[in-house]
Amino acid sequence: MRLDSNTILVTGGGSGIGRGLAEAFHSLGNRVIIGGRRETVLQETCAANPGMSHVTLDVADPRSIQAALDAVTAKFPELNCVINNAGIQRPHDFSTAGGVEDAAMTAEIHTNLLGLARVCAAFLPHLSGRPEATLINISSGLAFVPLSRVPIYCATKAAVHSFCVSLRHQLKQTSVKVIELIPPLVETNLGWRRPGGPVPMPLPQFIAEAMEGLAGDADEVAAGNAKSLRASAGEGDRFQQAFARMNP
Repeated sequence: MRLDSNTILVTGGGSGIGRGLAEAFHSLGNRVIIGGRRETVLQETCAANPGMSHVTLDVADPRSIQAALDAVTAKFPELNCVINNAGIQRPHDFSTAGGVEDAAMTAEIHTNLLGLARVCAAFLPHLSGRPEATLINISSGLAFVPLSRVPIYCATKAAVHSFCVSLRHQLKQTSVKVIELIPPLVETNLGWRRPGGPVPMPLPQFIAEAMEGLAGDADEVAAGNAKSLRASAGEGDRFQQAFARMNP
């Protein structure tokens, strides 16, 4: 994709990967709008990046998505890129009584999968009207080799990957390019460290590698060890070995 002269909405853009991508695109001269639930965080991010804008957006709430669509397209009709980044991650232990909370599972599914799909459905009519548009959906290396501690998160990201494949096929005759960005475990507030487990990739390193990949024409952009996780998926012994490394 072209890395400059775009107008970009980044969901979950106030922190973590979303903020990193928003700031990277902002530094290249793009007009960037960040969306999220926490107004204070959005304001702080915009204050640190003069010229960046924000909109309140809860991707788990269809009414909030519609309000954000109306606000963003009214103020920025040239919007030609949406980055679906908003996500949450919770541990669930199905082997222990009381180790699974229905509300927590529901929140993950609503945010990570339904929220992403709803944002796509809401913004695609506008994006399809642009001569050149990009939709970037962020999945995870855990979509291909799961981390057993966070099974619902991994399942939603696997679903995001499948959704991207189908969406790309449906939109192949339109002006919208669908890119799946596949991060590894990244050092953000979303993830967690476990002794003996995988070491998260530093956020600046991930952002640099992601931007380099997005500059090309690939449908999928994996960074860090997500490259090997993606390559291992569905390949028998390689998958089992990768799963063992992720789950010592």
